[in-house]
Amino acid sequence: MTDDDLLRYSRQILLPQFGIEGQERLRESSVLVVGLGGLGSPVALYLAAAGVGRLLLADFDRVDLSNLQRQILHTTDRIGLAKTESARRALQAIAPNVELIPVEVPLTSETLPELVGDVDLVVECSDNFATRFAVNAACRAACVPLVSGAAIRLEGQVTAFSGQPGGPCYRCLYPDEGTIDETCTANGVLAPLVGIIGSVQAAEAIKILTGLGVPLFGRLLLLDASRMEWREVRLRPDPACPVCAESAGISAPTAP
Repeated sequence: MTDDDLLRYSRQILLPQFGIEGQERLRESSVLVVGLGGLGSPVALYLAAAGVGRLLLADFDRVDLSNLQRQILHTTDRIGLAKTESARRALQAIAPNVELIPVEVPLTSETLPELVGDVDLVVECSDNFATRFAVNAACRAACVPLVSGAAIRLEGQVTAFSGQPGGPCYRCLYPDEGTIDETCTANGVLAPLVGIIGSVQAAEAIKILTGLGVPLFGRLLLLDASRMEWREVRLRPDPACPVCAESAGISAPTAP
């Protein structure tokens, strides 16, 4: 670690639970960020600034004027630009030593295994269940930790999954694959809400990568921003989960 690195990351290194060892772990880590919108913006910014060594950036949208109210990675002069390129420019300016890799392939059950197998952790910041389910399945198959967040209107949620047998997965939380998607386009969202949830996602990612503190494994945090109230719900493995029950050795109860 260079003198510049020691100065850049000095406020993290000063933490007794973190130290130089934690900073080295971040530098050696690789993270896939799925979605570079409202949630992915603070996630990518904080992970790059904190010193994660390699970020894979996945998004297939282009910057739109309506994004700028909350998607702080992007700027007015980048309207029409691919979000991956807009994000690369923003992150490069903050953290020039971080390796930034745009993901150009669609995120499908065919492409995700290779992508997920090449990283230490995935942060899921998309706005649709199809992508969330596909990412969850790939993370579970590869035993890669997953940090999941969502925000709409004045409500947000965030949790983390270890990817290991015995713990719940995203499909345990949402077993109905036909769940109707709710998007910010149709329902609106308060701008700082995505910043709050995305910042928690980034914090959880850093904790998992460095072994700092206690991750949100098995716990779901729910935020009502209208009252600024947090609620915690325990998550347990679903014995009938089509993704994780078999790998965890859990059998669905039989009828008497």
